[in-house]
Amino acid sequence: MGGIAIIQKMTHLDPAIYVLSDSVGDTGETLAKAAASQFDFEHLEIRRIPFLKSVQQLEDALMEAKQANAIVVYTIVFPALRAALEAKTQLLGLTAVDVAGPVIDALEKVYQLKPQNQPGLIHKIDGAYFKKMEAIEFAVEYDDGKKPQGMIRADIIIVGVSRTSKTPLCVYLAYKGYKAMNVPLVPEVEVPGELFAVPVKRIVGLTIKPSRLLEMRNERMQSMGITKDLYKDVDYANYSRILAELDYADAVMRKLGCPVIDVTNKGTEETAAKVLEIYRRGVE
Repeated sequence: MGGIAIIQKMTHLDPAIYVLSDSVGDTGETLAKAAASQFDFEHLEIRRIPFLKSVQQLEDALMEAKQANAIVVYTIVFPALRAALEAKTQLLGLTAVDVAGPVIDALEKVYQLKPQNQPGLIHKIDGAYFKKMEAIEFAVEYDDGKKPQGMIRADIIIVGVSRTSKTPLCVYLAYKGYKAMNVPLVPEVEVPGELFAVPVKRIVGLTIKPSRLLEMRNERMQSMGITKDLYKDVDYANYSRILAELDYADAVMRKLGCPVIDVTNKGTEETAAKVLEIYRRGVE
């Protein structure tokens, strides 16, 4: 019988915990280690026996546990296997601890739901977590138009002028598991050719009312320590410049043929909901 042992050498009387699972067995092993850490064991074997699919495999594992005088910790979700394990451990006089069962039973009772009884579902959740982490790394790496070659890998590409909250939006979308990058539209900077090579259904433009953009840019300069008397000398917060930038961005977005969202007075979450609505329509 295969397994993962913390201590390979042990005498017959050394304490042992056998972790049985119809999936990987990570949860049971983690809890067994956490409980065992409360005791000053000189030697302790924690033996994991995963992917149990039949009653025969289960009984073989329990016989081995009996010979080792071990405690059995189990995470079995198949009802038939759980019932067989409970009957066999009672017959053999083994002490067995059901890690997942009581919680599953409580959820079923309180919320009147039926469990799926499928082993390994937690690892699907873990898969979603790693997808989210990958998306966050993507958003950081390709922020603000860096590395245009990343557009081919992006789920969503956000375009717009500065201070339309492109970066926070991409990070928010990344937390939802979408690889999003943004491309700033600046009159003096040529639009990357890659942007015209990706499917337009993956591109969303952002626009904003000029007065609100001027307000936001003034706030930005204040935060950078630039005094109000210098604003007029800075193109970034010059109203005529803002109008020119918005006109340029509007022309680029018309050329792309992408949908455009007006983000004036919209929060990141509201804008993200609209972006995802557009994105999902495009992939259906």
